[in-house]
Amino acid sequence: MTDAHVGLAGQLTRLPQRQVLSDDVYETVKGLIMDSVVAPGTRLNIDALTRELGISQTPIRESLARLESDGLVIKEPLRGYRVSSTLTRAEFEDLFEYRLHIEPWAAGRAAERTAPEDLTRLKNEMLSYTDVPDRPDYDSYKAMAAHDQRFHDLVLELAGNETARQSFARTHCHLHLFRLYYGGGIATKALREHKTIVAAVRKADPVEAAAAMRSHIEASRARLRPVFDQELPSS
Repeated sequence: MTDAHVGLAGQLTRLPQRQVLSDDVYETVKGLIMDSVVAPGTRLNIDALTRELGISQTPIRESLARLESDGLVIKEPLRGYRVSSTLTRAEFEDLFEYRLHIEPWAAGRAAERTAPEDLTRLKNEMLSYTDVPDRPDYDSYKAMAAHDQRFHDLVLELAGNETARQSFARTHCHLHLFRLYYGGGIATKALREHKTIVAAVRKADPVEAAAAMRSHIEASRARLRPVFDQELPSS
């Protein structure tokens, strides 16, 4: 395994000394992990990160703790942090099997029970992101990934089962799926499928809403499966 002072050399930009926030460090290191600039298995040396970024250890430790919560880094006793592996094929299939159990049900429940103000929230979230990422990297897809996470979380919230919502949140599935691959028009297709889900929920049709969500998740799985077999084309 490599240490951060080797894996990150020349990749980090020193952050301003004034008002350095752990958010800045978090997004900087997260982007390097998502784009595989820092490879899975790389050991993240806090002292090296301190030197590279030109800041104190406190925001670095805070950001690494957040990245651990995301499942992007792993803390090992007496050894510090290392970058986690990307999803294996088996983990990928398990994740989508889980999603196909939970999310179509949630969409159907949302269609049954949402109030007008909830439908407005869902529509507003759908409309909150309409851009098309122009580069196959995390910086370009970051806003899309955040919207995708918020959209699916909101559907689960509107289903009214907080246990299911929290269980889904702990998978950090959108983060780990985007880590596998960007490009190939996946954002445009996902946004179009979101519109179909919203339309079904707004019609208060639970069967149609569940079917729309299932179709979306199955399409997402089909878009990403080839990453395990061959190099996917860039967008």
